[in-house]
Amino acid sequence: MRETVYRPLRAASRVCLDGMDRLAAKAQLIRLLQRAYSGELAAAHAYRGHWRAVKDPTERRDIQKIEQDELHHREQLGKMIAELGAAPDCFLERKMSAIGKTIGVLCHISGWYIPMYGAGRLEKSNVREYEHAARFAHLAGEERLIEDLLTWAETEWDHEKYFREKARSHWLRYLIPIWTPPATREAIRSSFDDYRRINAITESGDREPAPNAV
Repeated sequence: MRETVYRPLRAASRVCLDGMDRLAAKAQLIRLLQRAYSGELAAAHAYRGHWRAVKDPTERRDIQKIEQDELHHREQLGKMIAELGAAPDCFLERKMSAIGKTIGVLCHISGWYIPMYGAGRLEKSNVREYEHAARFAHLAGEERLIEDLLTWAETEWDHEKYFREKARSHWLRYLIPIWTPPATREAIRSSFDDYRRINAITESGDREPAPNAV
């Protein structure tokens, strides 16, 4: 569970990254991967507290599996960051670790609905974060990273769907309405393919599409 500073994918006019060169794109990519890397640490701590707080054995197993997914993402993100010649952000590591542990503790006192609701909303932002990372990787010429980033976006989509369906099953949804779902799972790749086609059309000129252009 982590925050993202990027705009929705279809709001291209709000983020002007036209003409971004590969060096600038790589710097943006590294920063985004550092955020994701530390965010996955927070997620692991939070989900550990979450699955320990729920009583249903099936929910426990499901959330444990999600915790393991996040730890796997973090392991692979660390390798990506190293391949790009960078290192994790120590400040973000400390900050996100503290946030995740705090959320994990709060899961024991905040009831059933709030942790499910909060996890789902944050997983929705994680989908977008990995989609943006794939676009920055394309702009930076780091094509080898794209498949993993899109796959992780799909995994986060699955997580969001799980928590959304859980939240929808609770009466508190009438008091705290469910968030708007993300686009379809299939749209993760089709949107990226559209973006890559736009880039192929414009790469001969002076402009490149922003990572959220499609």
